[in-house]
Amino acid sequence: MPATHYIGRFAPSPTGLLHIGSLLTALASYADAKAHGGRWLVRIEDLDPPREMAGAASHILRTLETFGFEWDGEVVYQSRRHALYREALGRLKAAGLAYPCYCSRKSWQNNAAAGVDGFVYNGRCGRAGFRPSENDSAKNPAWRLRVPDETIVFHDAVVGRCAQNPARDIGDFVLLRADGCWAYQLAVVADDAEQGITHIVRGQDLLVSTPRQIWLQRCLGYPAPHYAHLPLLTNRHGQKWSKQTLAPALDPAQRLPLLRQVMGYLNLPPAPDTQRPSELLAWAVEHWNLAEVGKTAVCTENDNPA
Repeated sequence: MPATHYIGRFAPSPTGLLHIGSLLTALASYADAKAHGGRWLVRIEDLDPPREMAGAASHILRTLETFGFEWDGEVVYQSRRHALYREALGRLKAAGLAYPCYCSRKSWQNNAAAGVDGFVYNGRCGRAGFRPSENDSAKNPAWRLRVPDETIVFHDAVVGRCAQNPARDIGDFVLLRADGCWAYQLAVVADDAEQGITHIVRGQDLLVSTPRQIWLQRCLGYPAPHYAHLPLLTNRHGQKWSKQTLAPALDPAQRLPLLRQVMGYLNLPPAPDTQRPSELLAWAVEHWNLAEVGKTAVCTENDNPA
């Protein structure tokens, strides 16, 4: 596969420091891109300032370098790409696919049905003939995307066949929040299209978002990338390692054993002895086989990730 036909990416959020789950995603996305002779981009998804950790973005980049990763091109920061998102939202508005929503979260969730990723929006503000009240009009609205009452099916390179009905399982979802912050779904779709991303390798916690992103791609006329959703690493309670579950930050002094650890989770063969992280990454690329990656979550309680 020519290099120009594969562009992958690693897109961490600076809400915390990289941890063992982040390292698995970085390694897998890097190995898949390089094994195909492709490019591997890094994007910092810094669209939610209240949740960001001061200094986390630069710390993430330093950690990647310490672990031997080299990315192609310049690092992209979502916080500098608001014009791209405004243009995408403008196209959706012009096509009648996006509408303003004046509902507070509390008001619409009171009688909402549970879906696959929280509550299903009841569509109040998107109904034919809806007119906002005077109180509504005084508010700054969010903007939602209309979703189809049909099943969106896609093939995932790890999980296999996936299907979701957005109307039943999700509801019309937010593109721009009432507080003026861009929603993840719109930003990631616009960024992937603008950067020419062809393959997305990421954790299975984002599998539920993929049908929404595919629908957005269709609405905006973007090609759909190939997807591969990796098994999650969990603690002894079955919780995904994350900032919320107190995942320890990666220790640069332990970079070699940590790299070997995640290589084992990805079912790569044991690498020869080396003191160079770059040589471990080269081994991972040489022996990479996405078909060997497991489908189910991996409990790391006996591995003491640190």
